[in-house]
Amino acid sequence: MRKLNKFILLLTGILIVNLTTAQKAETPQNAYDLGANINEMTLTVGGILVAATNDGLVGINPNESKPVFTFNNFGKLSPEETDFIPDSPYIVVSQGVGSKFAGIAKTKRAVINYISGKVIFNSENDNWNQIYTCNIVLPQNKLIVSGIQKEGDKFEKMTPKVAVYDLSTQKLDFSFFLDKPGRVGISKDFSVTGVPLLLKDFLIVPTAQGLIAKKHNGDDLWECKIKGVNWMVADETEKEIYGFETTVNGKNTRIHKIGSNGAELWKDDRKVQGNVSNFQILPQGLAVVSDKMAGEESEIAFLSASSGEDLWEKAPKTKGFVQHFYVQEDGILFGIQQGGINKISFDGKTLFKKPLKTGANIMVMAESPQGLIYITGEDANIVDLKTGDQVWSKPLKYKNSAAVASTFDSAKKRYLIAADGVVYSIDANSGDVSELAKTKFEEKEVASTMEMRNGNIFLSSSQNVMMLGGDGTEIYHEYYKSPSQSGFVKVLSGAMAIASTGLAMAHAAKAGMNRTNSYGSSNDLSNYNDYGKENKRAADMFASIGDASFAMMSKRFKATAATENAQFILTKLNDGVGLVKVNKDTGKVDKEILLKDKKPEYQVDELAGVLYYKANDKTIYAYNLQK
Repeated sequence: MRKLNKFILLLTGILIVNLTTAQKAETPQNAYDLGANINEMTLTVGGILVAATNDGLVGINPNESKPVFTFNNFGKLSPEETDFIPDSPYIVVSQGVGSKFAGIAKTKRAVINYISGKVIFNSENDNWNQIYTCNIVLPQNKLIVSGIQKEGDKFEKMTPKVAVYDLSTQKLDFSFFLDKPGRVGISKDFSVTGVPLLLKDFLIVPTAQGLIAKKHNGDDLWECKIKGVNWMVADETEKEIYGFETTVNGKNTRIHKIGSNGAELWKDDRKVQGNVSNFQILPQGLAVVSDKMAGEESEIAFLSASSGEDLWEKAPKTKGFVQHFYVQEDGILFGIQQGGINKISFDGKTLFKKPLKTGANIMVMAESPQGLIYITGEDANIVDLKTGDQVWSKPLKYKNSAAVASTFDSAKKRYLIAADGVVYSIDANSGDVSELAKTKFEEKEVASTMEMRNGNIFLSSSQNVMMLGGDGTEIYHEYYKSPSQSGFVKVLSGAMAIASTGLAMAHAAKAGMNRTNSYGSSNDLSNYNDYGKENKRAADMFASIGDASFAMMSKRFKATAATENAQFILTKLNDGVGLVKVNKDTGKVDKEILLKDKKPEYQVDELAGVLYYKANDKTIYAYNLQK
């Protein structure tokens, strides 16, 4: 995923806990014999480990001695058949591809709440023979299913149907047919072409025949002839709806505007090149970012909400992929992956005196007291958000680095940036740059994380930890030899799974998600180093749902990470490969867990402080890392 935010930068590669007494810990808190070969382990945002086995799926809560759930109804599932819904406790399980022709091949869908352990929908139990679409809609917490249901008379069993279920109560809200059962005449294709849009008073279903609107009791409301819509968005009043239709060749997207009464509000639809990856309704107009097929170039357009016409006489040239996109009071700020930052007013004027040239891969764009700080793989600077003028007299430049770590030293009012083996200090007031220290990590690593600890500077990579004094003098440097590169990849995957909470809506348009509100949206520029704000945003977002499982997820993200004072490193121990818990303040090992495998498969939950280890083909151990 290209659009990484600072939440990922904080979490990637850093696995941490709080302990002071060195000890060996080889006895797991719980052991789980799953009875079938384990093919994959996924650490969910909700903190449950889900294992895919030859028999199906198993959910593990480390505080319980038995699995939370076992789902073997559909047998072995491939990764493509298992969809973890972002920012939710839900897994959608699929078998077979939905078809508009009933009876070609049976399709099955199930929805599992991995926190409660309940299967809250199973198409077989509800007599669905064909499933066209199966979509979870948040924050309404509903499930919308379309397909062929084996209920009623012979005509009803052949007529496409839509059903809406409440995920909290596991009950059917309402259902309706998309065509009149037994209608005589030329056959029409009523296959569902995209994600239905659930509004306060009605539901809009996109079909191959057009848009069909129904009241929440299933009664007819209106139909519109716009066909083949993939996803939709409504404004806050829900009186204006935008539908997005990807053309047959996939090279363009057509945008339609429909009123709440089904009337087409634009004389002609608006065509943009590529797939729409970001769309925001603003008082001044419609901001649209579209990515061309190759994924290497984006276009930004600003359209009139009333007519769909371009409001900008000349669209800004991106000359690359839009990696960052933020809406501010005076205009749109964007950063290009290939390098470059610019800002455009809502009336199409360039707010920066000239486009800002930067290095490629903008890792950080954030607000700081001095202005917009950006950090790329090869340079960094702070610029005035109004004019684009450099705050630092010249950018900090360094060799293209595989990783760049940074933090703000509030006590000394300075930015610290570690890149390519050098720690730079930049005075927040003057912008003066000095070389604070040189660091040489073993295995040709460079620092990927940096934080202030009681006035000292902590740096780390996958196998190295280092502490520097405020003046740059080395307090300690400890190195723990890697058993193999593959082990580190396993660690990263666990961190990334947790980090995904802050990313759910980054590519919502591409995923065709229901975007009727601000649930999970993130087009606001974040504050530099304000990582706690991301966790609070996630906690508040989950709490707003009003469901027990979401309440548990909210509580999880309100808690301080159980792993904040140490880092976990996979290394070679005297008796074999193991995980060591390294105290950040001393660099010494507080705890060892011998894993024995040369290439162990494991996940670390850094929020709860739990290690999951695949002990053998059928068994998973859970270790409490806090004790």
